[in-house]
Amino acid sequence: MSAKELTVGPVSLIDRYLLRLLFWPLVGCLGVTVVALLLERVLRLLDSLSQSSARFGYVAQLAANLVPHYLGLALPVAFFVALFIVITKLSDGSEIDALLASGQSLERIAAPFLAVGLFLSIFSLIVFGYMQPYSRYAYRAVMHAAINAGWNGRLAGGAFIDDKGSLLTADSADLTGQRLTRVFIRRMDARGHEEIITAASADLKMDPGGKTITMNLKSGRRIARDSAGEYRNLAFGSLTTQTPLSAAAVLLRARGGDERELTLGELYRQSKLPNPVVPKATLLSELYGRLARAAFLPFLPMLAFPLGLASKRGNRAPGLIMAGILLLAFQHSLLLGQSMASSGKLPTIPAIWVPFAIFAGLGVWLFMGSRTRPGDTPVSRTVRRINKVVTHVIHALPLPKKRQAA
Repeated sequence: MSAKELTVGPVSLIDRYLLRLLFWPLVGCLGVTVVALLLERVLRLLDSLSQSSARFGYVAQLAANLVPHYLGLALPVAFFVALFIVITKLSDGSEIDALLASGQSLERIAAPFLAVGLFLSIFSLIVFGYMQPYSRYAYRAVMHAAINAGWNGRLAGGAFIDDKGSLLTADSADLTGQRLTRVFIRRMDARGHEEIITAASADLKMDPGGKTITMNLKSGRRIARDSAGEYRNLAFGSLTTQTPLSAAAVLLRARGGDERELTLGELYRQSKLPNPVVPKATLLSELYGRLARAAFLPFLPMLAFPLGLASKRGNRAPGLIMAGILLLAFQHSLLLGQSMASSGKLPTIPAIWVPFAIFAGLGVWLFMGSRTRPGDTPVSRTVRRINKVVTHVIHALPLPKKRQAA
C-alpha cells in the first residue's frame, strides 16, 4: 500500500490509528491520577475542617480549586504512562516491526505522539500560567474563610474548639456531636473576666437564626468572678447558656503576594519593575520553571520510545522504574534550581535551563540511538543488565524447605 493510499485528508490512517490507541490510556491515566490525588487531599481537608460550619460546602470549593494544581502535576506522568502502554502494545504485536518494514521511519511513527506532546505543552502553559495562579489564590481565600467560619455547633469526642478566645472540649460525644459527656469550657463573661465551667454532660442545639448555640449543662460547677471581683465557685444541677457563632472573615490581602499566584504575563511584568513586591530572582525562577515544565512535554515521546521498545513482554518493570526515576530527577532538579536561584546562589537562567537541556538532550540522544536498531539501545542494554542482576539475586536466595509429612 502506498503512502498516498494511506493518507486521508491532512492526517494519515496510521496517524489516526496511533492517536486512537493513545487517547483512552491518556484519558484514563490522567483521570485516575487526578481523582486519586484529590481524594487523598479531600480526606485531609474533611479532617482539618471537621469542626467548621458548612464544612462540606467549603471542602467542595477547595477540591474544585485544587483541580488545576493536580492536573499540572499529573499531566506529564499520565502522558508518559500512556505512551509507554501504547508503545509496548505496538512492540508486543510486532506492529512496530511491520511499520518499519513497510518503509515508515521511527521518526514518522513517533510524529503523532510528538504532535500530542506539543498540544499538551500549550495546554500546560495555560494550566501552569493562568489557571493555577487564580485557583491557588481562590483556594487560599476559601481556606481562610473556612478557618474563620466559626464553630458549627457539633463537637467530636476529645476535640477542642477554640473560637475567639473561648475553649470547649469534651471527653466523648454521640454520633451527632450534640450530646457530650465530661465537658470543660473556658470563656470570657460579659464583663471581660474569665470563667470556667465543667459539667458531667451537655446537650447542644443550634438556634433557629443559626447565630448562637444553646448549651444545656448538667451536674457541674462554674467558677467566675462576681461584681466585687471575688471568685465564686457555684455548683449547679442544670445550667443553660448560649455561645455565639462567629461569621467568616474576608481575605486580608489581594492576589499577588506570592509569586505562585501570578500569571506568566504578571511574572514577566513584575520582573521588569525596579522594586517588585517579590524579589526579581524569585519571579524569574518561577517564570522559567513553568516554561521548562511545559516545554519538556514534547520530549517525553523521545524517552518513551526507547524505554517501551526495550521492555519486552512480561518484563516491563525495569523500563517503568527507569522512567519514574528520570521524571522524578527532572522534577526535583527543577525544584532545586528554582530554590538556588531564588536564594541567589545561582544565576536564574542556568539554574533552570541547564537541567532542562540535560534531560531534553538525553531524550533526543536515546531516541536517535533507537532509529537504526529499535530495541537495542543504551536503555535496553541497561535494562538487560538490571534483569541479570535481579535474576542472579533471586537464584542466590535459598529455596524454602518443604514440610515433611507427619
